[in-house]
Amino acid sequence: MLNFSALFLVEPAVSAAQDGAGISLSAVVIIGFLAAVGLGSVAWYNSRRPVGWEDKERPDFVPDVDPNPDV
Repeated sequence: MLNFSALFLVEPAVSAAQDGAGISLSAVVIIGFLAAVGLGSVAWYNSRRPVGWEDKERPDFVPDVDPNPDV
């Protein structure tokens, strides 16, 4: 039979595991946001230019993407 003193000993381990889950979730959200910003920037630079941006140069770090690749 489980008594209350055993529950108090298990509680710190559970809260420590939950703290680790929060850090992991934060890391996933931050990495996902950075990936979305990076991929979105590449897609935006490779799309048609908005009015006033037609003659602007593409940055060197953005790869050229062929809109009709040979499959």
